[in-house]
Amino acid sequence: VLQKGLKENFADAQVSVVDCPDLTKEPFNFPAKGICGKPRIADVGGVPYLIPLVQKEKVYDLNTVAKDIELPGAFILGAGAVSSRVLGINAEFIPIVQTKSEKKPAVNGSYVAQINPADKGCLLEKYSSKYTDCEFGLLANLYASEGQPGKVIEVKANGRTGELNFVSCLRQTLEKHYGEKPVGMGGTFIIQKGKAKIHIMPPEFSACPLNTDEDVNNWLKFFEMKAPLICQPVIVSRDPGFDLRVEHTHCFSHHGEGGHYHQDTSPDSVQYLGYFQPAELLFRIDRPQETHLVGRD
Repeated sequence: VLQKGLKENFADAQVSVVDCPDLTKEPFNFPAKGICGKPRIADVGGVPYLIPLVQKEKVYDLNTVAKDIELPGAFILGAGAVSSRVLGINAEFIPIVQTKSEKKPAVNGSYVAQINPADKGCLLEKYSSKYTDCEFGLLANLYASEGQPGKVIEVKANGRTGELNFVSCLRQTLEKHYGEKPVGMGGTFIIQKGKAKIHIMPPEFSACPLNTDEDVNNWLKFFEMKAPLICQPVIVSRDPGFDLRVEHTHCFSHHGEGGHYHQDTSPDSVQYLGYFQPAELLFRIDRPQETHLVGRD
């Protein structure tokens, strides 16, 4: 299904089932070896807690989320916002955490991408270099598993010929094929060659309400960042009525760039390599009572 869909949007695409590479090694350096074992997706909070105006009291903990999704000790990947209570500012959160279990403390391999106060560029830092907690704020889309090795879906796509970004292409392909039945996936992929359009939220929350996508885009800071970028996508083919964010991808790198992935900007030369696992369960945590569809891309 995925290979057929990708070939409509990329010059070359290959999808196969392989053994998950050891994710503790380069370029990932994750705290867990794989993305297998009781795979599940959690959609926590939501964009309505950020816009039109921020609700700073919305703070969560990844160790608590692991218990909420009935997988204490889960290995969690995804995309979210930092806890402004901890950092004192707003920033992009790239969660990569082996949550705590009865036997072991949490291992936080997450990154934070923020606007550098010095030059207004990207400042990417390892979370554990400054903080010891596993908090995040406002919203997150998370893929969780036991972090085990096992069989995964390997996706290779080179040379983008269509309009869709890599993640949207995967999601819309699933939606087209499975229709009413929601299919969720998570994992990691690398933009091996090329460049990508990435945003980082400003450190200050907007004082005036952000009521439209245009307002949001004027508030966000956009950058073109270079490969290799290691990305953590969470995808649900369609929303079965839980007010989900159906796709959300954050990325980091070893050259100081990272943030929220929108699209590659070098379609001819771009190369993607990804490892995905279909999820078995979906958890919706702290769903906003008042909602809207602004700022969902």
